[in-house]
Amino acid sequence: MRQSTFLVPTLRDIPSGADVISHQLMLRSGMIRQSAAGVYSFLPLGWKVLRKVEEIVREEMDLSGAQEMFMPSIQPSELWKDSGRWEAYGPELMRVTDRHSREFALGPTHEEVITSIVRDDVRSYKELPMTLYQIQTKFRDERRPRFGVLRGREFLMKDAYSFDLDFAGLDKSYQQMYDAYTKIFTRLNLNFRAVVADSGAMGGKDTHEFMVLSDVGEDTIAYSDESNFAANIEIAPVNVSYEKTNEEFQEMKEVETPDQRTIEEVSSFFETSPSKCIKSLLFIVDEKPVLLLVRGDHEANDIKLKHELDAESVELATSEQTQQIIGVSQGFVGPVHVPYEVQVYADPAVKSIVNGICGANTEKKHFINVNTERDFHVTAYADLRNIQEGDPSPDGKGKILFKEGIEVGHVFKLGTKYSEALGAQYLNDQGKAKPIVMGSYGVGVSRTVAAVIEEHHDDNGIVWPACVSPFDIHLIAINVKQSEQKKLAEMLYKQFQNDGYDVLYDDRPERAGVKFKDADLIGIPLRVQIGKRASENIVEVKDRKTGNVEELYIDDLSAFVKQYSRQ
Repeated sequence: MRQSTFLVPTLRDIPSGADVISHQLMLRSGMIRQSAAGVYSFLPLGWKVLRKVEEIVREEMDLSGAQEMFMPSIQPSELWKDSGRWEAYGPELMRVTDRHSREFALGPTHEEVITSIVRDDVRSYKELPMTLYQIQTKFRDERRPRFGVLRGREFLMKDAYSFDLDFAGLDKSYQQMYDAYTKIFTRLNLNFRAVVADSGAMGGKDTHEFMVLSDVGEDTIAYSDESNFAANIEIAPVNVSYEKTNEEFQEMKEVETPDQRTIEEVSSFFETSPSKCIKSLLFIVDEKPVLLLVRGDHEANDIKLKHELDAESVELATSEQTQQIIGVSQGFVGPVHVPYEVQVYADPAVKSIVNGICGANTEKKHFINVNTERDFHVTAYADLRNIQEGDPSPDGKGKILFKEGIEVGHVFKLGTKYSEALGAQYLNDQGKAKPIVMGSYGVGVSRTVAAVIEEHHDDNGIVWPACVSPFDIHLIAINVKQSEQKKLAEMLYKQFQNDGYDVLYDDRPERAGVKFKDADLIGIPLRVQIGKRASENIVEVKDRKTGNVEELYIDDLSAFVKQYSRQ
């Protein structure tokens, strides 16, 4: 490809609103352009990289035995209503209405569609197991699209679905996809970990996220410093034992605290540690009020609360809801004398607090010397807090450390959630109908491109791993007005193409500095520069990653490039 006719509009300055490196470099290198918030066009350079990632994903999926197909983006609402997700998925589901007032969803995923296809076309146990996949555009109405293609409203995704006779078969299919994902992200030269995670709106129980370790990830990974344990912070179990102190119980008293609402303000006011306070948070769980209690120095975990109560929906109560249910504003809520309809769930650490402090359910007042069981009732105790750095690893090996991560893949065991809802059954060897057991597996193809850039860049631009580089070679004629340089460059351009290399040939009448800056920004691994020694048939070759430059006679160039491409 001649760079003079290649649409690659590079930028010198960092665009406003681009907060992370991948977003900045994808814009500056001319890979993408924004059409609307969270919606991007991939320009030719970006499209080539996207296709390289897509092809690696496709190769590993095919090797796993999965079959590729293609499904529509627009999905009838009836399928989503049958599965129960039309409302449960929430505002991220993009809904549209056609001219006949029929409702559709722009698919964020395809469990409903694929289940209906298998339901209608698979009858016998002899046709199972099977895994089907597609690579297709998905849509999610993100509340805050940001970080470029890392959190967009339209994105490219590989989604696969396994169909098995039983849960033993699902375990095998799940492991096949887990292994395929491990190969995909290893081939992409990514520093990743597979972590235990929450299934969210997908349903199912067992699930792993494939997370690329990064300083800009939106998820926090809790991992052991001595073992392979790794889990998303929202699901990582806490394995800590708590014991009460030997303090004598004191009389509970109500104290005026007019300007103290937060745990920090309250503990400072009483000149004590946050660990002596009880943090009380009102949640609406499936339309019912639940008060969640954690120790003041801990963070409440609504995902764990959702699993504990096997709930469909868990939302932090609004100020208006808190006032209506408890009769007090947020900041003064506590577990003493709560309305009878409010269930109280507490993290085990709360039980060890002696003579603690909590909101008094009265404006601008707190209770001191509060003790569990004596002063208030707890419906149940459960692990309901976030794990913290320094906590024991749940597997008993080492301590917990934190690292941010970018989710690039997710594997789920769905079980029979969708097959039962949509009537997808098979006849076993005795002619009896059984629900098909399913799994769901996704790779964010477009966000993986950004994750690669986050890991592979320097101060000058992108440093592509060869496997996803948009071109194999960046050929640069430093001065195209100089006839010998121009002639040699044209000859090498044709030779590289004949040898099967994909070449970006910078034949623009630009200054050398402009060409070199663009080359660093675009980040093709191998650069061949034709300059003042062209008359001697000598060129410079530069390794983008190491910066090493070497002069070669053109007779030695072919062997050098061949050897380089094998690295």
